[in-house]
Amino acid sequence: MLIDTFGRVATDLRVSLTDRCNLRCTYCMPEEGLQWLAKPDLLTDDEIVRLIRIAVTHLGIDEVRFTGGEPLLRPGLVSIVERVAALEPRPRMSLTTNGIGLERTATALRDAGLDRVNVSLDTLRPDVFQALTRRKRHDDVLRGLAAARAAGLTPVKVNSVLMPGLNADEAPDLLAWAVENDYELRFIEQMPLDAQHGWKREGMITAGDILASLRTRFELTPEGEGERGSAPAERWLVDGGPHRVGVIASVTRPFCRACDRTRLTADGQVRTCLFATEETDLRAALRSDAPDEELARIWKGAMWGKKAGSGLDDPSFLQPDRPMSSIGG
Repeated sequence: MLIDTFGRVATDLRVSLTDRCNLRCTYCMPEEGLQWLAKPDLLTDDEIVRLIRIAVTHLGIDEVRFTGGEPLLRPGLVSIVERVAALEPRPRMSLTTNGIGLERTATALRDAGLDRVNVSLDTLRPDVFQALTRRKRHDDVLRGLAAARAAGLTPVKVNSVLMPGLNADEAPDLLAWAVENDYELRFIEQMPLDAQHGWKREGMITAGDILASLRTRFELTPEGEGERGSAPAERWLVDGGPHRVGVIASVTRPFCRACDRTRLTADGQVRTCLFATEETDLRAALRSDAPDEELARIWKGAMWGKKAGSGLDDPSFLQPDRPMSSIGG
């Protein structure tokens, strides 16, 4: 098992397939983009599948989330999903995407074995979408969401980040739209993972702000009080159900004590936390023909040293050098 010194066991693996993205979200990267990883530094499809196989068969991983950057930009994505679906035991598989390109790939991903998707969409207004992402792709995302729902990649979850001065007022409208379209909406507090290191706690829209805004239009009932477990989102029933809304409050309501995640970057580094400042290199051992048992040992050692929490509340907190697009959500 991937156990740490605090008794937490990692069963959820987040795999970044690329650091590249076709949007330029203001809370993630500058308008000109970033210097992407060189192709030789990226894990190959075979290397990714091998590490996932080791995680599943040797280390107790039962859920795999493919992330990026934008994972739909990975040419071998469908094949990777298909090969992971053939593992015994078969892990549950999901994908976090910006939705661009999902319209043409949703059915192929479902047929390959993908179980569901999370799609990022921060606004219902095309002009605000362009201001946030610096791209005119709002309709592409909406069509991608509809295609995922039609393909049965459900529940389709929509991730939204609210930013002051841009979409701060949209929480109730986003929830009404999600209920109407049978999507499960999750608001995510803006996190200090932008490449520009411009994040400031002052003025950020908190979980409390989001819930207060939603309650101006909806009745919210906590779902399963005391039973959140390792889920990052606190969830509420909307007007008695069956629809739900979640809030991931990594900054103001951290959930580190029950964290069950381990992360693999696109260049083969193990990260114990989104906010970790240290990594453990699996790629070097992998390319030195290390056996599965040695790779598993390195991975276990990395997770054994996982810290108690993200450190966001510590005055000495330092933002990781890697931005979100390079870590994987």
